Amino acid sequence: MPIKKFKNPELTQAVDSLHDAAQHVRNAVQGKIDEARGAAASELAKAKASALKKTGTAQQKVELLLAKTEAKLHKMIAKAQKALDKAVAQAEKRAAADAPTAAAKPAAKKRAAKKAVAAKKSRAAKTAR
Repeated sequence: MPIKKFKNPELTQAVDSLHDAAQHVRNAVQGKIDEARGAAASELAKAKASALKKTGTAQQKVELLLAKTEAKLHKMIAKAQKALDKAVAQAEKRAAADAPTAAAKPAAKKRAAKKAVAAKKSRAAKTAR
C-alpha cells in the first residue's frame, strides 16, 4: 500500500516511523504465534506418543490374553478328544462283551419256539385221544 506523501517532512517521518513500528509489532506477534504453534505441536507430539505407547501396551495385553485363551482351548480340545476316545473304547468293549450273548439270544428264542410247538402238538394229541 503506497504511503501518502505529506508536504510537512515531520509528518512524513512520523508516518514512516509508524509504518516501521507496525512492521516490528507484526514480526513480534508472528514470532509469538510461531512459538505457540511450536509448543502446541510439541505437546501434541508428546500426547500422541503417550497414546501410541498406551495403545501398544493394551495391544500386547490383548495378544497375551488371546495366546493364553488359545492354549487353554487347545488343552480342553485335547482332553475332550481323550474322553471321546476312552468312551468309544469302552463302548466297543461292551459291544464285544455283549456280542456272544446277543448271538445266544436268537438261538434261545428258537429253542423256546420249538418247545412251544412241541407242547402244542402234545396237547393237541392228548385232546384228540
